[in-house]
Amino acid sequence: MKANFHRTNYFLILSLGAMLIGFAPIFVKWSLLSSSAIAFYRMSLTIPFLFGLNYLLNGRLKFRVKNKRTIIYAAFASLAFTTDLTLWHYSMGITSVSNATIIVNSAPIFVAILSFIFFKEKLSKGFVVSFLVTYLGIVGLIYYSNNYINGKILGDILCMIAAFFYAVYLLVIARLGKENSLNIIFYTTLFCCLFSIVPMIIEGGDIFPSSKFEWINLLLLAVLCQLGGQYLITHAIGKISASEGSIGLLMQPITATILAAFLFNEILNITQIIFVFVALFGIYLARINLSNKQQKQT
Repeated sequence: MKANFHRTNYFLILSLGAMLIGFAPIFVKWSLLSSSAIAFYRMSLTIPFLFGLNYLLNGRLKFRVKNKRTIIYAAFASLAFTTDLTLWHYSMGITSVSNATIIVNSAPIFVAILSFIFFKEKLSKGFVVSFLVTYLGIVGLIYYSNNYINGKILGDILCMIAAFFYAVYLLVIARLGKENSLNIIFYTTLFCCLFSIVPMIIEGGDIFPSSKFEWINLLLLAVLCQLGGQYLITHAIGKISASEGSIGLLMQPITATILAAFLFNEILNITQIIFVFVALFGIYLARINLSNKQQKQT
């Protein structure tokens, strides 16, 4: 009874974290900065809060890793994550929030493919089913959102590329399973901040937020999504079953889609809603398959 109570609590914590990250595309759409500048402030504004959280939880400011190679892996993962965020942020000016969020969340499919290519891990029958279901939903969502017709399919293609780089990030981070989760979040946040400086300069445009609203918007993106969402998910994900975790994480694209409908009038028709649920079911299957495989490896 007590174990079930704790598991329920962790499921709610993970779902809350996923919901908070679901606010990210809303803050991105509200920002007037370039895609890489948004990534820079998302990370840089998070760093002071990470120091505070580390002091609160561990009684120190310094982030001490168990293995020096953790920093190298974190840097490589962060390069992929920075690319993912930059492409994803940019795509939201071209495609809808629902398309952008759901397509990027198909990353577990790419994780399985990359694991097969680089680590010779066999692709299960479950992967084939999740792949077909996910991309049936995504293709239907793109087609019936008229992106294919009106030339905005570029945004969806960028999201697909972003999902690939997000998968690289997840694959590398998974190799740091024995490291403290707060250390991983800190170093990936730090390196993402540094890596986003060069593309921010290349993109040009406004580098500094020009209004109080812009500062508040970016601060909320940092605190609610990057810090709160990531930490809650990292804290709870290992303490519940793969199926529960997969369901909880679906709150991210669902939250983003619902908010976009209300805030940006991105209303989905019945056909689009059907394909959204098809894609989400495929992503759910892919995450279960991925989580079960990781649990067997540990």
